[in-house]
Amino acid sequence: MTDNATTDFVRGAQDIVHAGQRLDARGWVPATAGNISCRLSDGRIAITRSGCHKGFLGESDVMTVDLAGQPHQPQDKPSAETLLHCQVYRLLPDVGAVLHGHSVASTVLSMIEPSAALVLEDYEVQKVFAGQTTHEARVRVPLFANDQDIARLAREVEPYFADMPAGYIIRGHGVYVWGKNMAAALARLEGLEFLLACVLERRKLGK
Repeated sequence: MTDNATTDFVRGAQDIVHAGQRLDARGWVPATAGNISCRLSDGRIAITRSGCHKGFLGESDVMTVDLAGQPHQPQDKPSAETLLHCQVYRLLPDVGAVLHGHSVASTVLSMIEPSAALVLEDYEVQKVFAGQTTHEARVRVPLFANDQDIARLAREVEPYFADMPAGYIIRGHGVYVWGKNMAAALARLEGLEFLLACVLERRKLGK
């Protein structure tokens, strides 16, 4: 790698490490669950390696792949879900970071919700999502069945990308959100997780 590429990777890895610490502190990436990635200036995708605890990441726990999910170093082992990250970058060229978490709220709600999406409405925090300007809007968060065949799952998700301002949830698994950079992706994830927690609490109260 050139000096510029190396510096770019180090910055991206630092963003990923810091994001992992924030997600871990909130209980959204238990054990080795979850994945964090960002797009580097040369088009490479920096992403967490398979099997790493996100609260204790170091630069060596981050690797790079191309948009097809293939590692640049043959010995590197990406997570199987790398393809879902790459799908976001391929379809949305302005996206600079993708986060995948496994919170209690997203896991439970996705397993008990019978419809094809969770609908968020009347919450002020909805305005954290791109294009949302009022609490009166209805924001759909699509739900997709979990599938160990990630390529097949990606094909199921792809037609919905035109209308997923809050990201999506894999049932019994977790959320996928993205943003123009890591800060924006973190803000979107924090907003979504707050709203999911509100929905879960209301359901406990029978509301």
